[in-house]
Amino acid sequence: MTARMLPGSPNRLGALFDGEGTNFSLFSANAQKVELCLFSGDGKSETQRIALPERSGPVWHGYLPGLHPGALYGYRVHGPYAPEHGHRFNPNKLLLDPYARELRGAFRQHEALLGFDPADPAGDLSFSALDSAAYVPKAVVSAPEALVPDAERPHCRADEMLVYEAHVKGLPKQFTDVPEELRGSYDGLASEPVLEHLQKLGVTSIELLPVHSFIDDAFLEKKGLRNYWGYNTVGFFVPEPRYHGPAGRAGFRAMVQRFHAAGIEVILDVVYNHTAEGDHRGPTLGFRGIDNASYYRLIQGQPRYYVNDTGTGNTVNASHPFVLRMILDSLRYWVEVMGVDGFRFDLATTLGREAHGFDPNGGFFDALRQDPVLADVHLIAEPWDIGPGGYQLGQFPPEFGEWNDRFRDTSRRYWRGDDHSAQELAGCVLGSASQFDRDSRRASSSVNLITAHDGFTLADVTRYAQRHNLANGEEGRDGHNANFSDNFGVEGDTDDPLIKAGRSRRQRNLLATLFLSQGTPMLLAGDEIGNSQSGNNNAYCQDNPIGWIDWESRDDALAGFVAGLAALRKGHSSLRQSRFLHGATRELDGLPDVEWLDFNCRPLDWRDPGLSSFALIVRGSGECPREAQVHDTLLLLFNRDADDLEARLPNCPEGFFWRLELDTSAEDAFPQSDAGQEAVFVPGQSVLVLALTAPGEST
Repeated sequence: MTARMLPGSPNRLGALFDGEGTNFSLFSANAQKVELCLFSGDGKSETQRIALPERSGPVWHGYLPGLHPGALYGYRVHGPYAPEHGHRFNPNKLLLDPYARELRGAFRQHEALLGFDPADPAGDLSFSALDSAAYVPKAVVSAPEALVPDAERPHCRADEMLVYEAHVKGLPKQFTDVPEELRGSYDGLASEPVLEHLQKLGVTSIELLPVHSFIDDAFLEKKGLRNYWGYNTVGFFVPEPRYHGPAGRAGFRAMVQRFHAAGIEVILDVVYNHTAEGDHRGPTLGFRGIDNASYYRLIQGQPRYYVNDTGTGNTVNASHPFVLRMILDSLRYWVEVMGVDGFRFDLATTLGREAHGFDPNGGFFDALRQDPVLADVHLIAEPWDIGPGGYQLGQFPPEFGEWNDRFRDTSRRYWRGDDHSAQELAGCVLGSASQFDRDSRRASSSVNLITAHDGFTLADVTRYAQRHNLANGEEGRDGHNANFSDNFGVEGDTDDPLIKAGRSRRQRNLLATLFLSQGTPMLLAGDEIGNSQSGNNNAYCQDNPIGWIDWESRDDALAGFVAGLAALRKGHSSLRQSRFLHGATRELDGLPDVEWLDFNCRPLDWRDPGLSSFALIVRGSGECPREAQVHDTLLLLFNRDADDLEARLPNCPEGFFWRLELDTSAEDAFPQSDAGQEAVFVPGQSVLVLALTAPGEST
């Protein structure tokens, strides 16, 4: 390739092949010169270095006739190396194109990745002359890709969702039903055994831990560990190569298509709040060397240092127009080209930060909400970061669902027996209206969870009182302290049948609480089969059997129980309402849409700090128009006492009866039997569900 570079176009960022050649376009507001570097097919030899000939505003661009897909490239960007002024340009560092779709090769830890000389006493103020090209992957010029037809998408409504949080590798890696060559890959995740398992559970949407290209942290590699979860992004358009199977990069899109064919949506956990470049002592891989002062938030008055609202060393400057453009372009790419159906935004508070702090009407949210492509996908926020005012549960725009950590903690505390927890659980069961019922938000805004990737698994919530994270190499100091867990008197595994039975009952009760609550339930992959991480509640670096799901020891009875809960929820519209329940009188029958009672059918005494048992009648919302009010009434009975209790049954309308549909204490947990007219016994440590049923009504 010796063709002369033409001016090209600044309109679309990245490397775009038009059938005859490739246009290169790179944003950098503060650079003085940008060089395109072309490499041999093996990526080892730099064959050409060509300055981009044109600059339109902050965009540098050029066009190479005859350059076809498959060509390898990177950038060297010239400008001031002045960390004390926020600039860290160093043309000795080969930089990844932020818009690259594919990478060839891998990162290798080496001091050449640093923009400074680590041996120099001046630290990051020094300048490194080492060339990093040998230690970084090269971007690949990609062929144009077709858009995914909208007709292929399942389009699940928010109030019908069952979200299943999973890791691409960890879910199928030890699943022996999956062909061995596919385990741990995109191909294996969407293999027939996994799809059948998810369909049996009633899963509507699988939420994947990060799949954007990421790197292993240097400090982990020194310990012989890896970044397993993937919250360390370098390429916002690149499917992570370590999950490639036989189909390579194409396996990702094929995976999405297989999920769609099975009626399951794909949601991505995305990390736009920080990058893998870390703080001022971190490597120069792309963004830092392209335009540090634009891509990152720097401390006002001390631009050598990074704002660290994320706890990872740096914070992406999502309020900058070209950084915001990159995020939106990335989101649209994953929707339009890769076919995904939604996003869960890691540390989403960071993305909503403006100069004055978090703003639900800030630039990021405004841009996201008006985008016609993104208006039709699921948006879920992790509503916190570690910066000032970082906890923003319930404060996101109406289009968002939000991870509800209060639901998690309160459910665990209630079943553990903590005082005052029943009162707090009451609000959680009804969708946490005190947090979410504003601006006409839906009850599905509360994404309810008992567990997630970050923390104990469900099995470990009932096995361990303390975290056991020594394998992480931080002397057990990492991970959450406040787990609200219960080991039933023995830390870890035991052969005691009473303890094992108690733990099993606790798991079923927690799962029942999740599925019976208003909001959007989210299940952690493996919880349905009793998966344990041996007490590790921060397995972010455990790319091994600690972090992978243990299918060999699976509890099939528990999986059947979860499937039954999903079917129960699906069969009762009163459990998945779009409106919040506040006791409004229903025009349909003159009854309140929700009633709280004790087991004697009297109003509940909310002042009792030790309140442990309660009854809840749930009907269709009274705030709906009469024609939209549903005919579905359930009686939920919660008893966390050790003793069995008798509960009087509310009077039935003439010709109706109470049908027992769930008993978490019974071997046959879904009996579908007549509960009688007067009272039922509620076994200790159990949940019962009864449905108001007309004679002859189908079960």
